[in-house]
Amino acid sequence: MHTRRITSTQAGIDIAYWDSYDLPSSNSADVHPVPVVLVHGMGGDGGTWDRFARALIGSGRRVIVLDLRGHGRSARAASYLFEDFGADLVELCDNLDMDRVDFVGHSLGGHAASLAAQARPALVRRMAIEEAPLPLRPGDPVQIFAHKLPSPTELWHATTSLIRHPRAAFAFDRSMTASALEQFRRPNPLWWNRLSQIEAETLILRGGSGGMVDPHRLESAVAAIPKCRVVVFPGGHSIHRDRYDDFAGVTIPFLMAPESR
Repeated sequence: MHTRRITSTQAGIDIAYWDSYDLPSSNSADVHPVPVVLVHGMGGDGGTWDRFARALIGSGRRVIVLDLRGHGRSARAASYLFEDFGADLVELCDNLDMDRVDFVGHSLGGHAASLAAQARPALVRRMAIEEAPLPLRPGDPVQIFAHKLPSPTELWHATTSLIRHPRAAFAFDRSMTASALEQFRRPNPLWWNRLSQIEAETLILRGGSGGMVDPHRLESAVAAIPKCRVVVFPGGHSIHRDRYDDFAGVTIPFLMAPESR
């Protein structure tokens, strides 16, 4: 698939993406009118969505897959504020003249999608957020990300992911790690206050005991988002990788369902 680029006007950096609209089979009258934008997590790149993207294209969806700033084929940046990632998503949609989209985002990508849905509520029709850590609320204890020994399954997936997509490991700008952790450890009342502005039908996908979503804050987020439901999966943080069939079995019907009334 040919890699395209846009230049972010707010940062002056190139954001790389590919668009299934370049495929003859995806440029036809019977393609679903709402494109799906797939957003990877921190340390990865768009290649993590290859299997899921093929399934969506086979279901008649136009699919756009990007590499976030500092990842994959996109440029490194001076700033890695979460709001920057959300603004990049909105700008990509504007650049492609898409006034209505569905988002599927993993981890940092899911958080960026939520920021885009807050900034431009009318843009996002449906949003599936997979294992995006929830920001702290004022008064919450400091966020601690446990460093547990990986299971054999997690080690296997990490090794095979590196073999399949070595570019992600080598291209990732590791300078953003400290910035991301610091932001997740700082209360973000603005994000919480803006949840009620999200118009998208929202599906939150939470991993089990190995995940990164705090269940108590999750209850508050679900109560604040007008149209939101949660599906919990056994396992850990990367549901779309480790439990692909379960992930696709829930997410594709959600994206293909008719508008609710």
